[in-house]
Amino acid sequence: MRTFFVGGNWKANPKTVQEAEKLVEMLNGAKVEGNVEVVVAAPFVFLPTLQQKLRKDWKVSAENVFTKPNGAFTGEVTVPMIKSFGIEWTILGHSERRDILKEDDEFLAAKAKFALENGMKIIYCCGEHLSEREAGKASEFVSAQIEKMIPAIPAGKWDDVVIAYEPIWAIGTGKVASTQDAQEMCKVIRDILAAKVGADIANKVRILYGGSVKPNNCNELAACPDVDGFLVGGASLEAGFINIVNSNVHSK
Repeated sequence: MRTFFVGGNWKANPKTVQEAEKLVEMLNGAKVEGNVEVVVAAPFVFLPTLQQKLRKDWKVSAENVFTKPNGAFTGEVTVPMIKSFGIEWTILGHSERRDILKEDDEFLAAKAKFALENGMKIIYCCGEHLSEREAGKASEFVSAQIEKMIPAIPAGKWDDVVIAYEPIWAIGTGKVASTQDAQEMCKVIRDILAAKVGADIANKVRILYGGSVKPNNCNELAACPDVDGFLVGGASLEAGFINIVNSNVHSK
């Protein structure tokens, strides 16, 4: 049985540490139902605040890390730096980093390998643009992303990998993949894992849906058999995030 997983991705929000503290206060007061693992990813500058003040039944995550431990890499933040705060999670490969900052599959595989080899856990993002979906190539495109990631995962580290499928055309647009679309694509990812690394690993790895997940659509999505949770963007900054967390009670 895969434990339901919800990741909150604050992106470049909020604007101030005072606002971040108010968000934490709101989350700390929320009542969680069912059995769910919750991880909150925030900008680097807010991570010490979250690590100190966020409720202890939830974990804190970075939104990105670099491929090296330290050195002449201006502006980068590294795995040892993040771990020195007691933080063990990071998101990798979010579509905004792929599209805006041009991070490709090879670079992201190197990040995944380094993070896992050095004791971190990763939420690895994949997903297609509208052009690939309209061309009928969504499955092919996402499968290729996963196939390029697989060799980077060190032996024995699959328990530290969560995969997030995010249809790029649905992120921040208000458009949502249908439950059928979400289930089909998460099943595509699980099938690729089964074919390349084995059914045992494929059945253990949690696959999330991320793409304008809201309180009004999360319960139906949570019931999909291959959707093991959510990676939540804008809605993770609002009180309704707890409704998404509690959608775990609808999971199969």
